[in-house]
Amino acid sequence: MKKLLILSVLLMLVGCAELPPKNADNVCAIFQEKTQWHEDAQQASQRWRVSIPILMAIMYQESHFVADAQPPRTWLLGFIPWFRPSSAFGYAQAIDSTWDNYLDSAGSFGADRDDFADAADFIGWYNHNSHTQLGIPLQNAKLLYLAYYEGLDGYARKHYLKKADIQKTADKVASRAQLFQKQLNQCQIN
Repeated sequence: MKKLLILSVLLMLVGCAELPPKNADNVCAIFQEKTQWHEDAQQASQRWRVSIPILMAIMYQESHFVADAQPPRTWLLGFIPWFRPSSAFGYAQAIDSTWDNYLDSAGSFGADRDDFADAADFIGWYNHNSHTQLGIPLQNAKLLYLAYYEGLDGYARKHYLKKADIQKTADKVASRAQLFQKQLNQCQIN
C-alpha cells in the first residue's frame, strides 16, 4: 500500500510538469499544441513591443522550451556532480539577479521562471530594456540576442566581438526568428 501511494504521488508530480512541445521547430505546431502559449506570447509581445517570432526564437535557443532547464553541472574529479556554472533556470534561462530585477521593475511579483507566460514576458522586458538602454532595434533578433546573452553591460562593451561562437548562435537565433515569422504568416491559430 505504501509503495502504491509513493508511486501515485510521483506520477502526479510528473503529470504536473509541463512537457516541451512535440515539434519545437514549428511555431504553428507549438501554438496548436499549447494553445495558451499563443495568448501568453501575444500578451508579452504587445506589452513590450517585441515580435512573437523573436520571443520564441530566443526561448528556443535558451531552453528548447523546457520549463525547468538548467546549465549542466560541472564534475569534481570527473565523477562527482558539482555546482552549476550559473543560476540560469527555466524557459528563459534567466539568472537569479536579472530575474529579481525583472520582478522589481516590471511589477511581476510572484512570476516564475518555469512558467511560460512569465518567461515570455521576461524576454520581452529584457529586449525592451536592450532597445531603450542600448538603442537596439526591436526587430533585430541578432543584436537583441547578443545583448540577452552578454548582458546589457557586456553588450555595451562589445564583448561579443571576441566570441565567434556566440555570434554564430545569434545568427541562428535571427534565422529561427525569420523562420518562425514565415510559419506564423502561413498558419491559422485559434
